[in-house]
Amino acid sequence: MFAEIVFRGGALFSEGQVSVAPVAVGDGRVLSVGEVDELVGPATEVVDTTGRMVIPAFHDAHVHPVWGGLELMRCNLSGLPGKAEYRAAIAGYARAHPDRAWVTGGGWAMSAFPAGTPRARDLDDIVPDRPVLLHNADHHGAWVNTAALTIAGITKHTPDPPDGRIERDDDGIPTGMLHEGAVTLVSRLLPPTDASVYIEALRQAQAHLHAFGIAGWQDAIVGDYGGYADPLPAYRSFATSGLLTARVCGALWWDRTRGVEQIASLVDRRTELPNFTTPHVKIMLDGVCENFTAAMSSPYLGEGHGSGLPFIDFAELPGIVKALAEAGFGVHYHAIGDASVTAALDAISALPSHLAPVPAAPAAFPPSAPPAAFSAPQMASGMRRNTRHQIAHLQVVKPSDIRRFGELGVIANMQALWGSHDDQLDTLVIPMLGPERAQWFYPFGDFARAGAPLACGSDWPVSSANPWDAIHVAVNRSYVDTEPLLPHQKLDLATVLTAYTRGSALANGFADTGTIRPGFVADLAVIDRDPFPLPVEELKHTSVLQTYARGRLVHSAI
Repeated sequence: MFAEIVFRGGALFSEGQVSVAPVAVGDGRVLSVGEVDELVGPATEVVDTTGRMVIPAFHDAHVHPVWGGLELMRCNLSGLPGKAEYRAAIAGYARAHPDRAWVTGGGWAMSAFPAGTPRARDLDDIVPDRPVLLHNADHHGAWVNTAALTIAGITKHTPDPPDGRIERDDDGIPTGMLHEGAVTLVSRLLPPTDASVYIEALRQAQAHLHAFGIAGWQDAIVGDYGGYADPLPAYRSFATSGLLTARVCGALWWDRTRGVEQIASLVDRRTELPNFTTPHVKIMLDGVCENFTAAMSSPYLGEGHGSGLPFIDFAELPGIVKALAEAGFGVHYHAIGDASVTAALDAISALPSHLAPVPAAPAAFPPSAPPAAFSAPQMASGMRRNTRHQIAHLQVVKPSDIRRFGELGVIANMQALWGSHDDQLDTLVIPMLGPERAQWFYPFGDFARAGAPLACGSDWPVSSANPWDAIHVAVNRSYVDTEPLLPHQKLDLATVLTAYTRGSALANGFADTGTIRPGFVADLAVIDRDPFPLPVEELKHTSVLQTYARGRLVHSAI
């Protein structure tokens, strides 16, 4: 059997090791590493990687692709510098789409507004004739105009929902900022979006992610959320039609207004399709620090902020997690505050031994034998027998909880791009947490030293989907020329690159990829340089030239 593709001439990285070795690929898998001459036939494509590097393709362990695709298609404020630019973009979008009953989109930064809260009046003069709803960048709040407040019937007499807050002025009048569950008061009134729009959003998102060398991902919310419809039908359409070239793991959304009675419906929704499975359930335990909804073990500084807003009763969490594990699900936790991290770990540690996750080796789990005969359903069934639990975000973690990740085999699902100083952290978070807790931010280095299994996700569209942006921050603890954030929490390049490839693939349930060894799936990326001998300050300039998913070229910039 001749190889379909041979990569030769350049460097190779896999599972922490750099070498110079050719790679042969055929039938969607790695055929050989090193000895390839006998596999080169008359039809073999030989890719010259001189001056470049072949790496396992990235797997994103926490991302929201359909949301990201929709934001690309709607009023996209991501990356704009501030209020004036937001207003100009919103006005331009409204003029360009006079037929749309609502102006929707998002991507604005809380740090662009005093106390992180924009006002309805800043929208009213530019879109006076119809409602506006714009999610902020982290999707934990929304900016609305007066028309939207009026349609929703939100007044000074409207109570806050149990899982959210309506921002108000000194007289109790809503100002136009809705936090967490309060967004639903408006978003539930949005006109339905045609299914074809969600399919197009997924198409654009897949192309966007492939362009960054990403061959697979975990969609961290598969269900209705925040005005977005369930993306499952779009995935089903894509998978059955053969258009889903990425390998996707979906985390089914846990409805925090219900209890364990919903597990039967989650089991009914569990899906196994070509390139798409749903072995996990996503439980959002709290909100974010910026709006005082991240659950903390002691109060925020400043009068009246309390200790946050747990979205479920933490006393009930062990029973929920046990019931999900008995049903064959792993749990993907959103935990920002230290109290939420502790609650998740406590629930996992309370599992009986036959349901508990198996403690894993540092960084990216131990190598496994080539699972060449695994089918997608077999892999999904295997994951249900040995489900992995993972905690995402991990902004504030008590030092005493660090060791528990390695001891329990709980994956530290890192959004590494966030581990640096920026306006939002410095102006809205640190002043409200104080100096002691400011030493607990994003303890990625401590996780690695404690033997925690590591994975990486972007949380796009909350932040950049480009893994090299996140890798740069993980290694430098800064992105631009700012003081590093807790520099002792830096990771070395090999560790974070392994976490973003092998570690994330395993977190997503894909045991047969994330490494370049014979018998494993040929998810590969060709990058424009060998970054290891270069200054670490240049990592963010690394770019992906080609992306291969199961040996198929799905992106090329050359």
